[in-house]
Amino acid sequence: MCLGIPALVVEVPEKQWAVIEVEGIRRKVGVHLVGEVVPGDYLLVHAGFAVEKLELAEAEARLAIWKELLAFDRAEQT
Repeated sequence: MCLGIPALVVEVPEKQWAVIEVEGIRRKVGVHLVGEVVPGDYLLVHAGFAVEKLELAEAEARLAIWKELLAFDRAEQT
């Protein structure tokens, strides 16, 4: 099973590549499958490639769910 977390595009150093950030961690990913992206876009990334461009509202909703899952996991570990 794969878990896709929305990632914020922070820079686009090359046409087919973008630098994304998730929870303070940055990574360069391919955007070959989603077309042009600009800083501020949200992407769903798998195996180093963006597989979907997300609208802001959708990205925010998915991030909220992700934060709930993390909180639940932390509570279970204590």
